[in-house]
Amino acid sequence: MTTSQQPNKNKQALLIVGIIFIALNLRAALASVGPLIEDIRLTTGLSNFSLGLLTTLPLLAFAVVSVFAPLFTKRFGIGGTLLGAMGILTTGILIRSLDWVPFLFIGTVLLGIAIALGNVLMPSLTKRNFAAHAGLVTGLYTSFMGIGAALAAGLSVPLTHYLNLDWRSSLGVWSILSLVALLIWTPQLIHLKKSVRKQSFFTAIKNTVHSIKAWQLALFMGFQSMTFYIILAWLPTVLIDRGATAEYAGWMLSLSQFTGIFGSLLIPYLAGKYRDQRLMIVLLILTELVAILGLMFPYDSLIWLWVAVIGFVLGGTFGLVLLLIVLRSTDTESATELSGMVQSIGYLIAAIGPALFGSLFDATGDWTMPLMLLIMAALIKLIVGLGAGKPGTV
Repeated sequence: MTTSQQPNKNKQALLIVGIIFIALNLRAALASVGPLIEDIRLTTGLSNFSLGLLTTLPLLAFAVVSVFAPLFTKRFGIGGTLLGAMGILTTGILIRSLDWVPFLFIGTVLLGIAIALGNVLMPSLTKRNFAAHAGLVTGLYTSFMGIGAALAAGLSVPLTHYLNLDWRSSLGVWSILSLVALLIWTPQLIHLKKSVRKQSFFTAIKNTVHSIKAWQLALFMGFQSMTFYIILAWLPTVLIDRGATAEYAGWMLSLSQFTGIFGSLLIPYLAGKYRDQRLMIVLLILTELVAILGLMFPYDSLIWLWVAVIGFVLGGTFGLVLLLIVLRSTDTESATELSGMVQSIGYLIAAIGPALFGSLFDATGDWTMPLMLLIMAALIKLIVGLGAGKPGTV
């Protein structure tokens, strides 16, 4: 190895560390809410609609902000935009933990804006700095997103019980993690220079939305994310309604996030070795359908298995769609634009999920019809995934 190669490898290693810490923060602040929903309800008196809105607001922020991410990168670069996102995330988490109900919603919107920017720019970073190892790097950062979610979901209730914290303090703890990410990411500003755009923002968006493959990717991500956020928001409630304790339900949610780590690490790595990802998509969706059918039947002894399987599949399909954004784009600029469009439309679809799931239960008084919604989402993913997984670029 020459002396000129060593600094480059050191820079890449530091960049990977920064990416890992940002990834840890892109789900933790969201996953910490689900297990504490009942505590929030008892303390604030919020209705089911308001609690559903609390879990939906970040997704709406994702939908609105994602498409405009290229404007921020044009002004501040990828490095500067991600640094600002970590600052906004820390602020949002702290505001959400203050003792006034409106702050709960204001902070949630802020952290949604921050996470949206991080979501969009991770594929761009991968395309720009690790194009030759896109599958490996995508699997790495999506798995750490899962680790952050698993830790937050599993520790939220124990933090309130064993450390004698109220739910606000339990939510506020995760600002420490985002602050650490901000400090670690700051040195990257020296290395990540702003790129010059080849075409205007509106021209790029117009070209992207006219692509069938871009829409297939957007719909695939939309229904993948719809299922993920329904599980994130409602799985503990479903299990508690079947007689589980809040702590057990929280750990089952944590299990789904934990197995998702393996899915998000393994699936993009394997998929990155091939030009055609259609067979992998078929196998993943069929496995997901089996797990959802398992959740529909009250065999409590097997709940852990269905939760583990659906977590693995959702982690794998999430990592896969982010990898497809990299593989189906031609350069860093197009990756940012495609990522923005796919995630904007995808999260707009996903935002409907938790509220619709809860409304179906309110209308029927049973979890069968809401779980049928997950089956429908899986079938749609199968159809559009066959187009998204076919080789070609947007």
